[in-house]
Amino acid sequence: MIALLLALGSSLAYGCADFLGGLGARRAHVLRTVMVAAPASLAVELLLWPLLGASFSPAALGWGAASGVASAAAFALLYRTLAIGPMNVLSPVTALVSAALPVGVGLLQGEHLAATGLLGLPLALVAVVLVSAGHGAGSTRPSRTALLLAFGAGAAIALQLVFLHEAPSDSGVAPLIVGRAVSSAVTLAAAGLMHRRLGPERPAYALSATAGVLDFVANLLFLLAARSGDLTVVAVITALYPAGTVLLARGVLAERIHRAQLAGLGTAAVAVSLLALT
Repeated sequence: MIALLLALGSSLAYGCADFLGGLGARRAHVLRTVMVAAPASLAVELLLWPLLGASFSPAALGWGAASGVASAAAFALLYRTLAIGPMNVLSPVTALVSAALPVGVGLLQGEHLAATGLLGLPLALVAVVLVSAGHGAGSTRPSRTALLLAFGAGAAIALQLVFLHEAPSDSGVAPLIVGRAVSSAVTLAAAGLMHRRLGPERPAYALSATAGVLDFVANLLFLLAARSGDLTVVAVITALYPAGTVLLARGVLAERIHRAQLAGLGTAAVAVSLLALT
């Protein structure tokens, strides 16, 4: 139950972070947005280090660094995806892809589910698909480029989650600190190489920084959830984050929510209830 609540909190934080990051990437080049978001996330992690504790073992360093590389790719691909839009279609696509790989890894590692979990897990995946149903009449269809970016972002997110899960359980927030340091370095290096192509616009500092802080909160809650529960369940619950993005996109950007998406939100509630009984 604790793992489920942590995963739900992670899902909510990811959804809010993605929405704000997508808005920031609409105002400036995606790299400018990530240049603010990643260091902001790292700064919060360093501030909380004495409180949360960290053990920098070789395994924690290795898995943390790997998660950082995946995180840098996820940041850039996802924010660029959401900047192209429409958010209410592309965000759920990334979520569905990001759920598949961690679930497969968990099953291969021998995780087993109770009867309610065997019903709730596929229902949760169905919920992600339903929430992504934004192709009805009057909705904006995503371009092929946007869809490819969404699939790439989902794969990068999945790898980040798997790498964080593989880090030693007694390493505290060390994997998060190392990962964010690596992702910040990769992002700043890429920005330096592409400086002349970024354009003169200034990033949306407040939006980008808030997105980075929320991303850290989401990563922390996921890490705690994965350490106290099964990766198969935690990953799927976390992948429901598009619900938050879709609702924010509806309220702020007036993007339409279709009946299938509403059905997906209801299905998600049923799935979470079933998984809570496992």
